[in-house]
Amino acid sequence: MNAASAPGSAPARRRQLLALGASLLLAACASPSRQLAPAPEADYWSGRLSVQVQTDPPQSNSGEFELSGNAQVGELVLLNPLGNIVARLQWARGQASITQGGSTRSSDSLSALVQELLGTPLPIEALFDWLHGKATRAEGWVAELGAVADGKLSAHRYSPQPEASLRIVFTPR
Repeated sequence: MNAASAPGSAPARRRQLLALGASLLLAACASPSRQLAPAPEADYWSGRLSVQVQTDPPQSNSGEFELSGNAQVGELVLLNPLGNIVARLQWARGQASITQGGSTRSSDSLSALVQELLGTPLPIEALFDWLHGKATRAEGWVAELGAVADGKLSAHRYSPQPEASLRIVFTPR
C-alpha cells in the first residue's frame, strides 16, 4: 500500500469528502417521494387524470394522480411524470388544505380548493361513486360509466358555464 492510498492520507480523505459531498448534494436535490399509503380498507385509485375547462383561452390540466378515502375524508395527490408530488389536497369534515410548492393553504370549502387546483370544481361525492361504477347524479354533470370496469371514467359538465370535461384512466380493482 502506498502513502497516497493509505486510509488517513490526504488524497484518500479528499475522495471520502468528495463522495460525502456528492451524496449530500444528491439528497438535497431529491424531491419528496410519494408518501400516500392507503389503509387496506380505504378506497384507493391511481392513474392519469385530465380536466379541460372551456374558458377563453381553454384551460387544461393533466397528470398522474393518487386518490384515497371517500367524499368525507380523503386525499388527492397530483404527480409529475417523474413521480414527484406537484400538489396534495387533503380534506376531512368541514375543512380542506392544499399543499403546493412548499406552501399550504386551508379552507372550509373543498370545492374552492379543487377549483383552484384544477380550474373547475368537481363533484367529489359523485366522483367516488362514479369510480365504483355507481351512477350518482351531480348537478350539471353527465358521467359515462360504461368503461369503469376497464379503468376508464369520463364526465362532462354542461352547466354552470364554462363547460368542463373530466377523464380518468385508472387501474381497475
